[in-house]
Amino acid sequence: MSRTDVSLRRSRALLTGYFLGLGVVMAVWGARMPAVQHAAHLTTASLSLVLLAAALGMVAGLQVGGRLARPERLPALLTGGAVALSAALALLGQCQTLASLLAAALAFGAAHGVLDIAANTGAVRCQNAYGKPIMSTLHAAYSIGALGAAALAAATADLNHSALFMATGVALTLTALVAGPHTVALNGADPKVPGLQEAGRHRARGRVWLLGALAAASLLGEGAAADWAAVHVHALHAGTAVAASSFALYSTGMAIGRLTGDRLTTRFGAPAVVRTGAVLAAAGLATGVLADSVPAALAGWALFGLGLSGTVPSLITAAGNHGPRAVATVSVTGYLGLLAGPALIGALASVTTLPTALLLPALLAAALAILIPRALENTAP
Repeated sequence: MSRTDVSLRRSRALLTGYFLGLGVVMAVWGARMPAVQHAAHLTTASLSLVLLAAALGMVAGLQVGGRLARPERLPALLTGGAVALSAALALLGQCQTLASLLAAALAFGAAHGVLDIAANTGAVRCQNAYGKPIMSTLHAAYSIGALGAAALAAATADLNHSALFMATGVALTLTALVAGPHTVALNGADPKVPGLQEAGRHRARGRVWLLGALAAASLLGEGAAADWAAVHVHALHAGTAVAASSFALYSTGMAIGRLTGDRLTTRFGAPAVVRTGAVLAAAGLATGVLADSVPAALAGWALFGLGLSGTVPSLITAAGNHGPRAVATVSVTGYLGLLAGPALIGALASVTTLPTALLLPALLAAALAILIPRALENTAP
């Protein structure tokens, strides 16, 4: 095996670890949110402010990361972003007041944004160096990390959340520091890809915004699954445990799809894989919502996750061909869909019904199937 092959394998392993860590941190934070609220005696409105601070920090971090994510800076951004995110998680566990939580959440979101951009930019570079799709598998690490951490949070429900946050933060910080010196492998030759400064700049900008809009449509569905899947199934008179399994089934479908996505993309191409998945997601969720039965609803959410699994990795790959700032633009736009989606579903449900409102992500998945071929044309790994 050549030195180049060893370097690429090491880079891929390191990036897998960073995506895994992102999933772990976000799942631990989300799963123990009620404990954070209780410890600081927050009202629902106050908790919303904390979440808003995290979202604002993330948008800022994505923008800063997009400007800083040059090849020579990737090792420092990855290591620094991972350490900062882990430290912010540990700090969040110690906060007992709204003011301290707002400051910690802002730092948490900013670190997440920087690490997100660094990891995805590194993934695009590594994939281009491999010359074959690996993005979906890397994103699968995020899903697996989130699933494992959610299970850990549930298993340690009796443990004080501050201890869990501290233990997770310390473990991930030490891991990032040990891995830090090896991330120099990501400084390999930069692939020759078109940039926004070259000919066709306006067309490239338009394509980047299209990619961002499609990312928002896809992540709106992810937000809907996270916040409304259990509510939807519970409304069909399912028990609490069965209702809670709906998001687990969605996440499992997402993980399975991402673990197999690279092989399918190699064989059939990204446009065909994502288009077929979007059709599956639209049909699965629509059937699950309209059938008005628990088994159909659970199957629908699982198919929705499976169908959408390849969308974001393919959109990030396409954006990466225009540089890290394009990745930042697509990520910011996508996260707006993730953040706004649950609220939009709730607003629609208040004037119609929840099943009717949940047809929106199904319709957006159908729109993805129509627009994806244009967005992903001439996209190479």
